[in-house]
Amino acid sequence: MSTENEGNEGTAVPSVPSVPSAPPVPAAAPEGIPQGGPPAPEAPPAAPADAPTAQVPAATHQEGAEPYAAAHEEYPYAPPSPQQPPAGSAAWPPPPPAIPSYADGGSPPAWGAPVPSEPEPPRKRRASGLVAAVAVAALVAGGVGGALGYWAADSNDSGSSGSTTVAASNSPKDFKRDAGTVAGVAASALPSVVTIDAQSGDGEGGTGTGFVYDKEGHILTNNHVVASAADSGQLTATFSNGKKYDAEVVGRAQGYDVAVLKLKDAPDGLTPLALGDSDKVAVGDSTIAIGAPFGLSNTVTTGIISAKDRPVASGDGSSNKNSYMSALQTDASINPGNSGGPLLDAGGAVIGINSAIQSTSGGGVGQSQAGSIGLGFAIPVNQAKNVAEQLIKTGQPVYPVIGATVTMEEKTGGAVISEEGAGGTPAVTPDGPAAKAGLKAGDVITKFNDTAVESGPTLIGEIWTHKPGDKVTLTYKRDGKSATAELTLGERKGDS
Repeated sequence: MSTENEGNEGTAVPSVPSVPSAPPVPAAAPEGIPQGGPPAPEAPPAAPADAPTAQVPAATHQEGAEPYAAAHEEYPYAPPSPQQPPAGSAAWPPPPPAIPSYADGGSPPAWGAPVPSEPEPPRKRRASGLVAAVAVAALVAGGVGGALGYWAADSNDSGSSGSTTVAASNSPKDFKRDAGTVAGVAASALPSVVTIDAQSGDGEGGTGTGFVYDKEGHILTNNHVVASAADSGQLTATFSNGKKYDAEVVGRAQGYDVAVLKLKDAPDGLTPLALGDSDKVAVGDSTIAIGAPFGLSNTVTTGIISAKDRPVASGDGSSNKNSYMSALQTDASINPGNSGGPLLDAGGAVIGINSAIQSTSGGGVGQSQAGSIGLGFAIPVNQAKNVAEQLIKTGQPVYPVIGATVTMEEKTGGAVISEEGAGGTPAVTPDGPAAKAGLKAGDVITKFNDTAVESGPTLIGEIWTHKPGDKVTLTYKRDGKSATAELTLGERKGDS
């Protein structure tokens, strides 16, 4: 799980051939010139052998930008002639070699014009790149390996000079896009999206994203975005207009990977993003992701919902505890720094919170950061909304449970109830929902309602899409025989 952080490297343009100081003159008139014809023009004085030649300044190429292509135009030499040669002598006088234009758009020197004795050396462009600022965490369970997007990056472009970027000067400020277009959705949503800077007590920090949840100044984001600064650190939220506000943690749910912040001295007129219905999302629906990938704030990417109910387990980078979700999968480009940002539908409503990405390698803490390969995962907004309301009201999460401990191994054909629980406790909680439904250690749960269960993380992700008190049906196998059991979900308060 690694990508290279790329800087800007200069690419030199090949130097142009030297410009002759005078046009070539043939030694003798070509055949076909009638006797008594016009005399050949006198050749100008030959330039000294050590005459300087014109050089083309090396053009620089900035990584990530379109290559700058220099146009090549020919400037043929046409010496004055007192009389045109007769027909059939089109090759006289022969043209000099073509001279390409300069890479910076200038024209070549005129024939016979003096050339600079020492051309100005090309300016060295200062390399500019993105620098990773915090460590990497990996998706570790359920067979889904990947990296979480909560790293920061800074650009040192401020030291660059001689930029070839040209700003549009006469763009109409009142030009607007239709509401149904991507540009229209982005223009409406961006003022309600913030870039979160989390600085821990030891000086380390990271960048993530969040969005306005209500008019009171609550910001919804991922737990792993703020985990490092939640206890002793500093949190700030910066809006797209550049205004920055201090923030504090209201509550966070490590298991759900959801956190709620509150802006200090929240401004009036905050516009919460509209929340959609993630249960009604269909594969193929358009998606729009907004965030700060690698610290590049206010970035908008598009894609579709490529899958639903994808079991994902991820770590927060600061502990060995995992988060579980039955995620929305999207191919919208999501990178480190997008975490906590909104995943919108085509109408601009939030359908998920961008949380994790798939990587091409396992990786781990200390490895280089991953980038988008078109597999991003978002917490369904229906689940995130329930968690946010709990955190705002009580400051702690509430989890639905079945009262049984399951193994986390992959490819077990279901969620296997362990032989014993944590610390030697019973795997099936006495008088808990599973015990009352008749489940025992060693049973393999294969379905949760109508959803197939492939492993323990899959089961947990499905359970956490519900609320305590919901009635569910479990299908399980015991001694090779299949059976079903109905139970009412219990609850567990807080992270443990």
